[in-house]
Amino acid sequence: MASPSTHANYKPPQIGARQLKLLETLTLACAVSGDEGEVRKIVLEQVKGLANEVTVDHLGNVLAVRRGQASSRLRVMLAAHMDEIGFMITHNEDREEGAFRFEAVGGIDPNILLGKAVWIGREHVPGVIGAKPIHLTSADERKRPVSIDSMRIDVGPGNSGKVKVGDRAVFATPFTRLGGSLRAKALDDRLGVATLIELLRNSPDQIDLLAAFTVQEEIGLRGAQVAAYAFDPDLAIVLDCTPARDLPSWHGEENEQYNTRLGQGPAIYVADGATISDPRLVRHLVQTAETLNIPYQLRQPGAGGTDAGAIHKQRRGIPSVSVSVPGRYLHTPAGLVRLADWKNSLALVHAALSRLDAQILATER
Repeated sequence: MASPSTHANYKPPQIGARQLKLLETLTLACAVSGDEGEVRKIVLEQVKGLANEVTVDHLGNVLAVRRGQASSRLRVMLAAHMDEIGFMITHNEDREEGAFRFEAVGGIDPNILLGKAVWIGREHVPGVIGAKPIHLTSADERKRPVSIDSMRIDVGPGNSGKVKVGDRAVFATPFTRLGGSLRAKALDDRLGVATLIELLRNSPDQIDLLAAFTVQEEIGLRGAQVAAYAFDPDLAIVLDCTPARDLPSWHGEENEQYNTRLGQGPAIYVADGATISDPRLVRHLVQTAETLNIPYQLRQPGAGGTDAGAIHKQRRGIPSVSVSVPGRYLHTPAGLVRLADWKNSLALVHAALSRLDAQILATER
């Protein structure tokens, strides 16, 4: 009997008000690498009742297993990272005024930080990133690159007791709907987390879905390495968010790094800086998209990486591929994605899972 996803009337899981509210809740959480507890709590609440087994490992990964019904089933790992880029408080420099030194966690350009509002710690203590204003800098100082060493996070008098060394801080950016676009912090990778929850909710019966909500991706794919070793899957698909390079000012430039564009569907990875995707899985995703008329794009091989960079090197080797929602302004206070790209990413991965069988790994790479 043909898989449901081969029929013209195939209906993928939908993204509606409930899924948008979940994404909003996820993006408002503070979960810098190594302190993912706030997102982990949300994930555990969401997956309760969706999986046959749910565990939290010693690094903090949430590992959820939903077993299928078929007699012979592929073990398919899906991964999405819970952590986000941000900051760590390193020193209370002025206890009276509430000025703190800090370091970046993950890839952040210091030039975008001045004057940005932040939330600190699990209480979301409000603060602002400050430095010497332009009025007080010399001509020579203005020529030098801005450094994090010259900045402080200012929480104001009376609030310094609410902040301690080791606390994480994130950009204080509310979730906003802009027509067909979504603007928020941490869309990399709360989009993947929200998508993975929906895939657990709608897991096809012919596979065992092994869902890994991973930690510490932004500082070296650390959680994924542990999760993949524990799951020992037959194959893996990583759900992430990738930088788009599609603004008008870039159209005349030769693009040798990224060619993903908003509005053109999920980005299927052929290769990146950490992984050469399994060609069998790339072909499967492309064939699925073309069969079901789901828009897609191929992410141009180049820099960057996802959790697949750690997953594919575990055990005897794990066939892996990544699928990302393209986004603008990632690793800044506010990313921007198209809602349609998120919907099509969910549809593509769900359909690809529905069409999976053991033969996919029996063919030559």
